[in-house]
Amino acid sequence: RLLREKYPGVPVVTYVNTSAAVKAESDICCTSANAVKIVESLGVPRVIMIPDEFLAKNVAAQTKVEVIAWAGHCEVHERFTVDDIERFRLLYPGVVVLAHPECPPEVVKAADFTGSTAGMIDYVGEKRPSRVVLITECSMSDNVAVQFPDIEFVRPCQRCPHMKRITLENIRRALETMTHEVTVDPEIAPRARRAIERMLEVK
Repeated sequence: RLLREKYPGVPVVTYVNTSAAVKAESDICCTSANAVKIVESLGVPRVIMIPDEFLAKNVAAQTKVEVIAWAGHCEVHERFTVDDIERFRLLYPGVVVLAHPECPPEVVKAADFTGSTAGMIDYVGEKRPSRVVLITECSMSDNVAVQFPDIEFVRPCQRCPHMKRITLENIRRALETMTHEVTVDPEIAPRARRAIERMLEVK
C-alpha cells in the first residue's frame, strides 16, 4: 500500500511465493520462470515488483520496462557471492554455474546460466554438463542429482530453515491428525485469486 501511494497507478507484480494478503493487494502474480513475460504483458512503462529486490533487478536487466523494487531478499540466495563462484571455478575446473534469479545481480552476471528451479533442471537435462553447481538451496542439488546420476553436482550448501521444516514425517503427522488446517480470509481470497488468475491468463 505504501508503494501504491508513492507510485499511484503503477501496477504491482507479486512473486507467487507470498501470502494471500499480499497477493490481494497486487495486480498480478509471477514466478521466477515467467517474471519477465508477466512484466512485459502489462504493456506499461514501469511496474512495482515485490517482495524480492534481486529478482526485480534481474528482471529489469532483461526488459525495457522500469522495475521498481522493494528491499526484500531470500535469506538463502542473498548469501551467495561472486567470490563463491570464483572459488567453485578454482576448486572444480570446468564446473558449469547455474544461478537462481533471486541471487544478487552480480552473482547472476558471473554465472553461466540463470533460471528458475525448473529452468535449471531443464538446462542440466539438455546440456548434460559433466560437472555443475546450482546456486540455490542445497536440497535442490540433491533432488536433481537423483535424476542425473552421471553428472557431478558440486553442493554449495545454503540451507533454508523454513523449507527444512517440511518433512515426510511432519506431512504424515498432519494428515493423520488433520491438524494445521490452512484457511484464507473470505474477504482476501477472491482478490488474491484474481492476481493468480491474471498470471495464468498470460500466454
